[in-house]
Amino acid sequence: MAYVRLMNMTFYGFHGVAAAEKETGRRYEVDCELECDISKAAKSDHLDDTVNYVSIYEVVEEFLERHRYNLLETLAERLRAEIQRRVGAPKVTVRVRKRIPPVPGNIDYIEVEATG
Repeated sequence: MAYVRLMNMTFYGFHGVAAAEKETGRRYEVDCELECDISKAAKSDHLDDTVNYVSIYEVVEEFLERHRYNLLETLAERLRAEIQRRVGAPKVTVRVRKRIPPVPGNIDYIEVEATG
């Protein structure tokens, strides 16, 4: 097995429970890690024999920019499940980071990781 990773994809979305988050939105970062068998693609050198990175990016973009969720947990798990459904990878890990979250104190981001 091998891993395909798309790291630090950045989007602007409207997720959260606070009214300001729903109205003005925030910047989000997403990492996806897919466990997959790359042996066929390594031999053939054909895109059809591996995970199409563009299709994964498009799924992430859809979930972050066109959907709205109250909780990062919901977003991360639904995104993970959809990527796994579309790609068929045996294991998918998704990390979603909310930059500068609306919490007291100085925090760079909050991150939720979903694996399955």
